[in-house]
Amino acid sequence: MVGGDLELGELLAAAEAAPPGESVDVVADDLRKRFGAEDVSFLFVDLIGQRLVRLAADGGDAMHRAEPIALQGSVYDGVLRSQRQYVEPDGQGGRRVITPVTNRGDCIGVLEATLQSADDTVLRQVREAAHALAYIIVTDRRFTDLYHLGRRTTRTSLAAEIQHQLLPSAPCCEAAQFTLAAGLVPADDIGGDTYDYTLDHDTLHLSITDAMGHDTDSALLATLLVGALRRARRNGCDALEQARHAHQALLSHNLGLATGQLLCVDLETGLCELVNAGHPWPLRLRDGVVEEVRLAVNLPFGVAAPTSYRLQELDLRPGDRLVLLTDGMQERGAAAVDLASVVRATRALHPREAVRSLTAAVLDACHGNLKDDATVLILDWHGQARRPAGTGPDPRG
Repeated sequence: MVGGDLELGELLAAAEAAPPGESVDVVADDLRKRFGAEDVSFLFVDLIGQRLVRLAADGGDAMHRAEPIALQGSVYDGVLRSQRQYVEPDGQGGRRVITPVTNRGDCIGVLEATLQSADDTVLRQVREAAHALAYIIVTDRRFTDLYHLGRRTTRTSLAAEIQHQLLPSAPCCEAAQFTLAAGLVPADDIGGDTYDYTLDHDTLHLSITDAMGHDTDSALLATLLVGALRRARRNGCDALEQARHAHQALLSHNLGLATGQLLCVDLETGLCELVNAGHPWPLRLRDGVVEEVRLAVNLPFGVAAPTSYRLQELDLRPGDRLVLLTDGMQERGAAAVDLASVVRATRALHPREAVRSLTAAVLDACHGNLKDDATVLILDWHGQARRPAGTGPDPRG
């Protein structure tokens, strides 16, 4: 059968019936049957958003043989930045179609196919298939390592393996009131930095932490820290109580100390309650001006002291961009980067693209050889107004 609207129920049923590592094959088969699609493949974005790895449909282990593709400046880069479908002649009478595969702002990759004909209706249905693929991959990656492997372009140390298991499964999230994105480099070594977020009915919870030490020691300390924070959060604790639980966990087990910032943002008002445990000040972009938010600083988690943690307040206004950092973004070679200037220069970009720009600037300044984790989390606060959809540069440009 050629053409016809996407039967989402049928596609999801076929995906569920197939092995979890064959999501791309299921969508490719659907596109072949309906549109005669050829050369269907899915390209993963790697852990730090610098390269792509191609997984060809029906290719088995083809992904492992494929050479990574540099993302910067490529047509795929334009598609991911703009979140718009790209169409061009394939030189043989058909059309090369590249479509973003994204779930709630998390750019998983792109779907690429060759179609012999591609009118507006067909292109719309390919976009629907790509959107369905995003949900299928998010579901199926719970059951297979294939999609985790697809994001790795280098070998990963034990410390980094532990570290990545502590991070949210998606580095980006979009909602009516906010957009957030985070990034951590290097992706294959070190092991002490973490970031976390979760969204409930009326509050956005955020954290960024830096466990002291090196390699697996810092990764194990980070595991204890994140576990304590999540347990407290899931028991209904506010930022102050979360800080106390994390502090007590580190004291009780005597594994070391960690800095961190814990934030709870009221989705209705934009009022942010936070605790700063010895962590670098965040940057705030407001009305085109970048400035440090000079918070009171408590001692790091795990430092025995008679003083208690202090709950502070920060008002977020629609249009604000808040940038949370670990000290790896500021130390040693990274200190050569004028972070405020980069934040200002990337103010029009989606947070996930601004994160890429900031981490790339730090990597370049250190000639790709970071001595410590460097982590950044960017929160754009929209308030009750939704962010305009589909903004960004044209992928043809």
